Formats: sequence, C-alpha cells, structure tokens
Amino acid sequence: MSPEALINGYDAVLADLDGVVYTGPEPIDGAIESLLKLSEYNVSLGYVTNNASRTPQAVAEQLSSLGAPATPDQVVTSAQAGARLLAGRLEPGSRVLVAGSAALVAEVEQAGLSVVRSADDSPAAVVQGFDPGLGWQILAEASYAVAAGAWWVATNTDMTLPRDRGIAPGNGAMVAAVQVAVGGAPVVAGKPEAPLFHAAAERLGAERPLIVGDRLNTDILGGTNAGMDTAAVLTGIDTLETILAARSAERPHYLLADLRGLYEPYPETVREGALYRCRQSSAKVSGGEVRISGARDDLDTWRAACAAWWAATPDADEATVPVLVE
Repeated sequence: MSPEALINGYDAVLADLDGVVYTGPEPIDGAIESLLKLSEYNVSLGYVTNNASRTPQAVAEQLSSLGAPATPDQVVTSAQAGARLLAGRLEPGSRVLVAGSAALVAEVEQAGLSVVRSADDSPAAVVQGFDPGLGWQILAEASYAVAAGAWWVATNTDMTLPRDRGIAPGNGAMVAAVQVAVGGAPVVAGKPEAPLFHAAAERLGAERPLIVGDRLNTDILGGTNAGMDTAAVLTGIDTLETILAARSAERPHYLLADLRGLYEPYPETVREGALYRCRQSSAKVSGGEVRISGARDDLDTWRAACAAWWAATPDADEATVPVLVE
C-alpha cells in the first residue's frame, strides 16, 4: 500500500460506470483490480448512474458478473436521487405521477409516496425518467399535470443514449417534449446536478469523496456542482484534447489514464513565472497557443498544458480550444 497514493486523500470513490468500469460488455483494463483494491486503503466505493430504468440490484448483478465489488446498497441511481428530492419536499403519501420505468415507480413508492398515472388524480408532483417503453399518453398526462401546477422533477436530462445499434434519444429528449408543451424546466436530480452525488456521499457516510468519470459534461460538471473533487479518466468519452479545452466548470482536479492512477502519487504542477512544470514536462501560454516541452504521449505534458491554459482562461463559459505547439 503506497502512502503517497492519490486515493489516500479521500474516504470514498464515487465511480461512473460506462467508460470508467466497463465499455459495452467488457471491463476496462485494470478497472476491476483497482476497485477491489480500495478496501485495502479503507476507502468506500459507490457507483453513480444516470440510468433510471434499471434497479440497483440489476446494476450490482452486472458489476458482480464482471468481478467488481458491488452490492445494491453501493449503487445510487438518478431514480433514487429523484425520489429523495420528492420525499424531501412532499408530505408522506403525496401523489406523484411517474412517467418512467418500474424501477422509478419502486423508488417513489419506497420513499413513502403514492404513485398515480393520470393528471386527473391531481398529483402534487411529476417525476420523469427514462423508460424504453415510454409512450405519448404518459407524456401527455405529465404535461397536463405540470400545466396544472404539479412540481416537475426529471431524473436526468441526457439527450442521447448510446445503444448497440447507434445513438438513440435519451431521457432529456422526452423531457424536452414535455417542456415544449408546458414551458419552464424541471428540477434535475441526476448528473450533472448535485443531488445524485450528495445522495451517494450520504449513503456511504463520506466526508471527502472523489468523483471519477469519463465525461466532462456529466461526471466532472456534476462534481463541480456538488462541491466535490473530480478525476477524469481517459477510458471513455472525453479525450486529452477536449479536457484541455474544457470550460471552467468542467475542469477536473486530476487527469488519470485509468483507475490504476488512483494508487500512484499524483505529480504536482509548479508555476515558474509564465511556465508550468509537471516533472520533466512544461507548458506556457503565448497568445492563443500553448507551447509544450515534453512528449505528447506523456500525461505530464498534458497536465502542464492544462494548468497553463486554464490559468490563462480562468472564467471560460464555453470550451476554448488552444493551438498546441511543441
């Protein structure tokens, strides 16, 4: 056990799934071993997912089949976060119209609320989550209820959903359909909003969790919104180039090749005048260029480049793509 390991500064890891633990049906190299190793460091593990159509049991079974340590209690879904939001605002037994899966229905009921399927039942709230069988009728009922004054919660607003055959509409597309009908916008429980991460940290009793993800606009932005430290891994969606160009709210605290980086000392990036140095690599900004000294396949070069560029663009509301010059 390395006393200098990055993970020593945290009491829990909140891990995304696809792109961090696995890709499709296969685990990512080193991921399972890294997750198992957390117990040696006395670090708790939670999995956070925006998928509101699957139960924690189903997610845990999938992870266990890959060899990962997983129980249903370690899985926190956007459906659970949505139900938690509802229970925090509504009186027990309040009626909630659920436009979503059986898994979402179960979470709302477990929160002590009464599930209805029609706006004619005068629900106090509407909660909307992904369900591949969702049809026009329930979206219409949700629209009627929101228009009548029901509080509107969305488990998540991912606009797309990667499938084996390509990209399909996600829950955000269904939420947008209701939004067109009623105007306004729902309160969002899942990534990139804070409630999902707060629910996961509370579940684990964590005071200093580290969020690990592969997507800037969900995992890393969610960590920023939740006030938690973040680590971006390069095993999923975002790349070194998109991370360098990230807007301020989507900039991770750490840049790791994969989960194995949790057990290595994280190198410090030091400012030397206009130069930012990370071990043998360095970078400085000149105009819209980032001049680097170091190999492009060395992660330290990108850590130095990010430090230099982000210092030069501290309040970037949009992605800003610099020219990288050797």
